[in-house]
Amino acid sequence: MKKRLLLTSVFIAVCTGIFAQSDMNQYIDKLMQKMTLQEKIGQLNLLPGNDITTGAVMKSPLGELTAKGELGAVLNVKGLDKIRALQEVAVKKSRLGIPLIFGQDVIHGYQTVFPIPLALSCSWDIAAIENSARIAAKEATALGINWAYSPMVDIALDPRWGRIAEGNGEDPFLGACIAQAMVKGLQGNYGKENVMACVKHYALYGAIEAGRDYNTVDMSKVRMYNQYFAGYKAAAEAGAGSFMTSFNLVDGIPATANKWLVTDVLRNQWKYDGFVVTDYGSIKEMTSHGLGDQMTCSALALKAGTDMDMCSNAFIENLEKCLKSGTVSQADIDRACRKVLEAKYKLGLFKDPYRFIDKKRLQKDLYTAENRAAARQLAAETFVLLKNDDHILPLQKKGKIALIGPLGDNRSNMVGCWSTGDIPEKYSTLKEAMQRAVKGKAVVEYAQGCNIYADETTQKGATFGRPIPRVNDAEAQKEALQLAQRADVIVCAMGEMAEMSGESSSRSDLALPDVQMQLLQKLVALGKPLVLLNFSGRPTIMKWESEHVPAIMNVWFAGSEAGDAISDVLFGDQMPSGKLTTTFPQSLGQIPLYYNHLNTGRPVAPRAKEYQKFQSNYIDVRNDPLYPFGYGLSYTTFSYSDITLSGKTLGRDGRLTATVTVTNTGSRDGDEIVQMYTHDPAARVARPVKELKGFRRIHLKAGESTQVSFEITPELLKYYDADLNHVIDPGEIEVMVGPDSDDRNLRKSTITVL
Repeated sequence: MKKRLLLTSVFIAVCTGIFAQSDMNQYIDKLMQKMTLQEKIGQLNLLPGNDITTGAVMKSPLGELTAKGELGAVLNVKGLDKIRALQEVAVKKSRLGIPLIFGQDVIHGYQTVFPIPLALSCSWDIAAIENSARIAAKEATALGINWAYSPMVDIALDPRWGRIAEGNGEDPFLGACIAQAMVKGLQGNYGKENVMACVKHYALYGAIEAGRDYNTVDMSKVRMYNQYFAGYKAAAEAGAGSFMTSFNLVDGIPATANKWLVTDVLRNQWKYDGFVVTDYGSIKEMTSHGLGDQMTCSALALKAGTDMDMCSNAFIENLEKCLKSGTVSQADIDRACRKVLEAKYKLGLFKDPYRFIDKKRLQKDLYTAENRAAARQLAAETFVLLKNDDHILPLQKKGKIALIGPLGDNRSNMVGCWSTGDIPEKYSTLKEAMQRAVKGKAVVEYAQGCNIYADETTQKGATFGRPIPRVNDAEAQKEALQLAQRADVIVCAMGEMAEMSGESSSRSDLALPDVQMQLLQKLVALGKPLVLLNFSGRPTIMKWESEHVPAIMNVWFAGSEAGDAISDVLFGDQMPSGKLTTTFPQSLGQIPLYYNHLNTGRPVAPRAKEYQKFQSNYIDVRNDPLYPFGYGLSYTTFSYSDITLSGKTLGRDGRLTATVTVTNTGSRDGDEIVQMYTHDPAARVARPVKELKGFRRIHLKAGESTQVSFEITPELLKYYDADLNHVIDPGEIEVMVGPDSDDRNLRKSTITVL
């Protein structure tokens, strides 16, 4: 009976979907029959809304375009009154009353800001990440936004690239899991509290050369499919409403005009049916890439399958001329227009153009206690404890604590880059949060100690948009050292400013900036218990710190609740449980350094102590990382049993389970992130030395044990061969389970694929 009911419900769901699709098609068919050529092209036009003023919308350039039906969407309009005024022009003044879409970069929260995406990935908490996207959507829609330029799913292996902060790290499997969670959290069922997701940047933006933003990409298709495409494909399969093309070249062609990328792969291979928008001004930039004038580039982009032009004015100015010259067809324009109209239908804008404009929600949905609690809890899960000699952490709430460093009492930089809805005056500094946490039990005193950089010009670039007061370095350092000398323990809040990572924030040197390092070295020399809280939007070089600083915790940029979340972990009210999703190198010269690399014909053993001539290694540094992918300590410890397999052979339609027993061997309750890796030692093309294929976040009480099982299927083990076939080879597969990707910490076994 249950089976019959289940089949009936599935049948009803399928039929409902078919009818909904049919209704949408009929509605759009009728609408498009009424549209002029210019109105169709107008739907492909996306412009910024920064010139909008509420009282003069009709007289603004956007108001005029909207009234003529020559604007499809607007980005970065802030304020419900402005959004409503412009939507009223679209609905009441334009000939057909087609509503606008309102977009914004809602990346990691809105007024309630969650940790930057790279930090979120270090929680490995998929349910919590999905919830963070749901909260972000709820807050954004309360302010009239219905289209979010998120998630960013670019794999990034070079931490010099600032936008590594905006993605999910270096691993395609974990990245795909997070991509799906973000799409589900943002879009939900397209209700009034959901936005349309926009997956970016399609494709390969994270692989730019030299880590310099907007630079060139060139790689084999085998590598694209096996290492970079998983997140995009997962987001497409999750039903993301839109995709954004990237700035970079792919096979020598800008992604925006790359037909193979947009049509052959995204639409035809992955069966994607949403719409595709360019990144900001990218059609205009195609001329700089050497693809021709704007009319030529407009035609190339549309023919490739790109549907909407963001801020180039290229489609609106050129497509009619392109149609007359024969470089595009009416069918090309109609296809793109239909995709944009379908997005508006899915968002419910044709039924109610004002469904995301409700002033009552401003009072009840923004920066609520519930949202803040979720952000604070998730932030605590993202911090990665890298070192903890002599169990300095957690700190006791007693005595005198010296908080030193330029990030210790700064409000606006705690949230990190791409925080477009933040209200810093509402948020606590680390100093304020620590003082609250120890009130009546201990004393927290603060000294800035130094600037971010000694050079004022460099500091201006590093703090663009979120400045920090300049101090006299010599005087500030003297004050900090005096404070430290009379303290029982020192907490250093140092590292990057928020704008040192993110878009257009590439760095050539990833070490702790000059004056901060000088101050840190003098503080360490005092010989007192010292904790370094490393603020960063990327992996940084911490070789000296790892050798000399007793305790190090990477706290990233943890959002609006960063101060309290850091204090929670610092004093042991929460346990550190984050694990790295990017490899931390020992030296800048090792970059790019990532765990799932291919072997060479002349490999050296991991952590080989001596340089080996005519082998693949460096003269001056070992090959291994400072901190490997998946690494992170806790205030407790965990042990792993050997792997138990449910069988030794895997048929083409079969499945196996790999099980380990994990035990909390410490004295405190805590969370562990159990990771499973596999390796195919004999395949049609060279395969990585290991690949993440499963993970589980578990909670164990002190002394408690539990079994953790991972399912292994042929589909899980497939890869793309030289002909881009999705295949699995017969033979042995190595299975590894442990707390991180370091071979020394992994339990290993072998299965045979038949």
